[in-house]
Amino acid sequence: MKPIDLLAAASSIEALWSPRVAARINDTFVKLARIRGEFVWHAHEAEDEMFLVLSGRLCIKFRDGDAWLEPGQALAIPRGVEHCPYAPEEVCILLVEPATTVNTGDAQGDGRTQDGPVWL
Repeated sequence: MKPIDLLAAASSIEALWSPRVAARINDTFVKLARIRGEFVWHAHEAEDEMFLVLSGRLCIKFRDGDAWLEPGQALAIPRGVEHCPYAPEEVCILLVEPATTVNTGDAQGDGRTQDGPVWL
């Protein structure tokens, strides 16, 4: 067991929008990612997820308004809520979600869907 330097680990991920599993806690993954630009509108019908900003500034778009997150801020998104992450500049994030969660939710097939978990 070794501590994880979250910022260093996230910064080492080469591909944008490609979450990497940093840890598994029971049936939950803790993932790190680097993101920039706009993702896809999607929802997770069976899973809640949480975004925690490590560096940068992240916008989570909702159909009825936006939520901006600064470093150290987190937002839990309940299952079934349509959302679209957007980062005008590069952001490092930590995601907490069930191991069954598909990154693109119900918007699979757009070319950004990951084929299973990828570990750091």
